Amino acid sequence: MGEKTKLSGVIARTIVLDRLVGDYLENHPGAVVVNIACGLDTRCYRVAGYCRWHNLDLPETIAVRAGLMPEAGDISQIAMSAMDDWGDKIQQQSEPVLVIIEGLTMYLNQADVQRIFEVIAARFAEASVFVETMNPVIVKRFKEKSIEGSNARFTWGVKNGEALAQLLPGFELTGEHCLTEGMAEFVPVYRLLDKLPAVRNISNRIVILEKKQ
Repeated sequence: MGEKTKLSGVIARTIVLDRLVGDYLENHPGAVVVNIACGLDTRCYRVAGYCRWHNLDLPETIAVRAGLMPEAGDISQIAMSAMDDWGDKIQQQSEPVLVIIEGLTMYLNQADVQRIFEVIAARFAEASVFVETMNPVIVKRFKEKSIEGSNARFTWGVKNGEALAQLLPGFELTGEHCLTEGMAEFVPVYRLLDKLPAVRNISNRIVILEKKQ
């Protein structure tokens, strides 16, 4: 993947997630949002309708973020691993909760992904999760140039939302969106490519899961 491809993928992901998050908050005003592996993401400034927004990442990442974006008020920062019991840091556990897991699962393993969902299930009465996944074929065959020189590498993927839901007994699949939908917004040929199963099958996707009641 070249830098242009990498940038296009990030833009496509942002388009799809911004739309999904905006729609969720329109239908769940006053919800709590947890943005896992937030990095320097600025979605909390682009959308409205939440009562609290928690940006979560490793301590070293949050230290950098805090220096650039010293958040306060309705936005807070949690310096923890996604696999830690971070739910304990969120007081509004009776409100609808939206958890965003963007650009993370492909660097983990299946047990880590299941652990994140265990934390969500144990802490929140009502939870929706938007999680980005990568096809196993892409995990095996491609190396991301932007992480060369670091110890990070693609390690895990799942075929689709149905396959992911089968790994998470406390959650049910309610939707999924390929990132080709976002690509179609600025690369017109993807309006056609998005209709091809072969293209959609290898695209990263945003899987929507709901905690079972």
